[in-house]
Amino acid sequence: MDAKVIRRQKLKWRIRKKISGTAECPRLSVFRSNKEIYAQLIDDVTGKTLAAANSRNKATATTGAKVDRSKEVGLNLAKAAKEKGIERCVFDRGGYLYHGRVKALADGAREGGLNF
Repeated sequence: MDAKVIRRQKLKWRIRKKISGTAECPRLSVFRSNKEIYAQLIDDVTGKTLAAANSRNKATATTGAKVDRSKEVGLNLAKAAKEKGIERCVFDRGGYLYHGRVKALADGAREGGLNF
């Protein structure tokens, strides 16, 4: 495995030791690939995904910079959460730096009405 991947896994485990999601306050988990970005609201007690959004959907604009698409994914996730009655969550950056696309997704989710 690449040293960068191992480092991210260690960070991810360290973060996951400290935070956990419930039905009332789920965990907003972020996965970032080179092309796309994915976000889920997870209830760790039951192990279920409550809401999800990604940049591969037709609803997300396929044009524009990846940062702009990430913000739109955050907005879409917040909209899906509002429909299910979720207003609060805890943010799990998944070992990625809180910068660029991850920050844009978080800002979009906050703009959409999620509190974390």
